[in-house]
Amino acid sequence: MKLKQSASEQVTFIELAKANVRNYSMFLMLALIFIVFSVLTGGVNFTSRNITNLFIQNSYILILAVGMVLVIIIGNIDLSVGSLCAFTGAISAMLYNTGMGMTLTLILSVLIGLGLGVFQGFWIAYLKIPAFIVTLAGMLLFRGLTYIITNVSPISLRDNEFRRISSGSITVEALHIGGIHYFSLLVGAVLIVLYVVLALWSRNDKIKNQFEVLPLRYFIMKMVFTVGLIALLFWKFADYRGIPMVAVLLAVVIALFVFITKSTILGRYIYAVGGNAKSAKLSGINSERVIFTVHIIMGGLSALAGLVFTAYMNSALPQAGQLFELDAIASCFIGGASASGGVGTIIGAITGGMVMGVINNGMSLMNIGADWQYVVKASVLLLAVLYDTTTRRRSGLV
Repeated sequence: MKLKQSASEQVTFIELAKANVRNYSMFLMLALIFIVFSVLTGGVNFTSRNITNLFIQNSYILILAVGMVLVIIIGNIDLSVGSLCAFTGAISAMLYNTGMGMTLTLILSVLIGLGLGVFQGFWIAYLKIPAFIVTLAGMLLFRGLTYIITNVSPISLRDNEFRRISSGSITVEALHIGGIHYFSLLVGAVLIVLYVVLALWSRNDKIKNQFEVLPLRYFIMKMVFTVGLIALLFWKFADYRGIPMVAVLLAVVIALFVFITKSTILGRYIYAVGGNAKSAKLSGINSERVIFTVHIIMGGLSALAGLVFTAYMNSALPQAGQLFELDAIASCFIGGASASGGVGTIIGAITGGMVMGVINNGMSLMNIGADWQYVVKASVLLLAVLYDTTTRRRSGLV
């Protein structure tokens, strides 16, 4: 949509809020939930240690959510990711215990996950079997294979090097002064400068091409908020153990797939197929190839999540990955993805995953049992889907 810059400057804050309520409501929800638990826990959930642990404890679900939102955008679902995490996690532990290095173990594990994605994607994309059925079969298949190769017993790791993926931190001892990891602050400062430069470049490019942009005052408000969030996050990292390695891994995954969905032909094709597969086919898009590719990506990310969870537990558990698929799916829907396909973002899925993570963390800090945690998460999921369908109906999209 092309609009003149002068017209967009006349937009009031209320009009802007109404136009973007669907895009930003998830962030408001996350902030509200975090504030509520800060009050209920006496600020414990806001400590540097707890913020760092939030990323470590939810990293594998967030990785799965990145892949799952792509699957949901094309109008499919994947029920096999939890079992696939367990299977590839067990394989990664077995590979590592042979004496293989961590880098090679990671590469081979992800390749195996991609191969399993090829297997499932072929049935879905080219044999036209519904994704629900194929991935349900995959859930049972990979769980059974996990039990077979592990003999229903945990596989211990030969040393603690594997564990560093999940619990390790990136620090520079020369910059660890007075209990503060100044290297983390330096990295945060670099990211802030990079964000500001890219945001200004993107805005100027849109103005040059006469696309609609935020009014300058709101654009500055958005930048100040984002810069403050980055600064706060890296201050919390600096105040505890430095930048978690798993946070770096997660950031790389997020950045890669944000770029793919926003700036590549594949990303545009994914949304086109999800919006209307028949129309996409008629316009020359190979819908089968797009669906096939998305399920391959999901397989690779499932393997990566399985490897991170194995590192987190410091062993490969045969029962690992149970309900991971439900947490990933819930993260996507809470983050704004539509059950009818064609709608969803990587950042939204990550935000939805953080909503689930903050709820779990806050209730655990309050010593609330797992039974009530399930009740609360189910309620949040239902309300999120209700909100999605209501806003789409009001917008005339359904």
